[in-house]
Formats: sequence, structure tokens, C-alpha cells
Amino acid sequence: MTSISHIQRYIPHDLNTKFYSVNLYRKGYPISFVCRRYKISKSSLMRWNRKFDGPKESLVDKSHRPISKHPNAHTDTEIKWIKNLIRRNPHISMSELYGKLRTEYGYSRHAASLFRLLRKIGFYVDKEKHTKYVPKTYDTPTNIGIKWQLDVKYVPKECYSGKDKEKFYQYTVLMKLHVKDLFIHTKNNLLTQLLILLKELLFILVINQKLYKLIMVLNLLIQRILKKFILLMFYAMSLKSNTN
Repeated sequence: MTSISHIQRYIPHDLNTKFYSVNLYRKGYPISFVCRRYKISKSSLMRWNRKFDGPKESLVDKSHRPISKHPNAHTDTEIKWIKNLIRRNPHISMSELYGKLRTEYGYSRHAASLFRLLRKIGFYVDKEKHTKYVPKTYDTPTNIGIKWQLDVKYVPKECYSGKDKEKFYQYTVLMKLHVKDLFIHTKNNLLTQLLILLKELLFILVINQKLYKLIMVLNLLIQRILKKFILLMFYAMSLKSNTN
């Protein structure tokens, strides 16, 4: 199946298709038969028939560029004005250029028309195309204490019942690690776990200076310590069942 690109508006016919379809039509075959055989339209066949004068080269498509300019296009004088202003001030903005053209030269065209001309003469260079972002695999830490995540949240005034007018923030520090890695490290070195928890406590105490923040941090740490001890208990129970 022939695919049409975004630039082409239709599938261009081959030169042989044009030549043989016109010859078949001039031999007396009906238009409907010629169009069905070569899969062309009646208007294309009639257009080729008018162009054909004997040799095959007469059916070659000519340039579609107009011979003369559009009547509403910029004149050579207007283009000269624009280029002179840009040459005197290469860093001129479009609004300043448009204003000078209207006040000093009587320029009466729309600003969009000026923008199209500036882009055509190369005043606006297209930006460099950035390479497409390719997502990378998430870097999961293999040891405890390597990757930490700090989250800061603003505490609304509705949640505070005191008389202090200062703003309050909640700081949360999380340690990223897989559960299966936690089993391995807990089995190897329990003292390392306790030292890391102490380090986490000291780190958060430095950030948080308010008493209510300290309570929140201690509550979080207690919950995390309980979770780790529960995991240790499950791990010990699994080892006991394997030995039995």
C-alpha cells in the first residue's frame, strides 16, 4: 500500500500513466474505461489531454511558482526599509521595528505580515531541536542510608490552635530501600540499623526546632522502629521453621 507523507497533498501519478492513459483515450476508448484502468480521475485525464502534444516530455509537471508577485505582497521598497533598520540595529525587537516602520515610513501592513516576512528572510532562526527524553531505570539503593528523601509541607493556620503567629512547616525524611534488602541488612548487622536510626533522629532534630515538630518526628521514628522489629520477628520465625 502506498503511503502519503504529510507534505504531499495527493499521490503523484507516474509519467507513463499519463502518457498511456492519454494515448488510450485518443484511440477512442471511453473515459470511464480509461479512468478505471489507470485509477485516475476524469479531470486529470482531461488536463493531461490538453497538455499532450506528441512527445512524452510534454506531460512533465512544470513549476507551480508564480511568475509575478502577489498583489498584496511586500514591495521591494518596503523590504529595503526593513533590511536597513535591521542592519542598523541587529538586536531590534519586532515591536520596535514595527513602530518605526509605521511612524517613519508610513508602513500600513499588519504585524503578522511583517512577522512572516522576517521569518522568510531569516531574521528569526528556528530554535535547536532538543533530543527526546528517554526515561531511565530507577536507581534503587542496595545499602541502607544511601538515598534519603526530604519532604516539606506547610501547616495551614486552621490546623494550629496556639497563639504564635509564625508559620509552621512539617519536615518528613524517608529512607528508600526495598523490603527484601531490609531483611538482608538486618540479618547481617543489627547495630548498623540502630546507628542509622540515631543518625536520622539527630538529622531531623537539627532541622526541627519547635517542640510540636519534635513530637511528630519521634512519633514517626517509633512507628518505623516498630515496623523493623516486626520484620525481624517474622524473619526469626521463618529461620526457626526452616531449622525444624
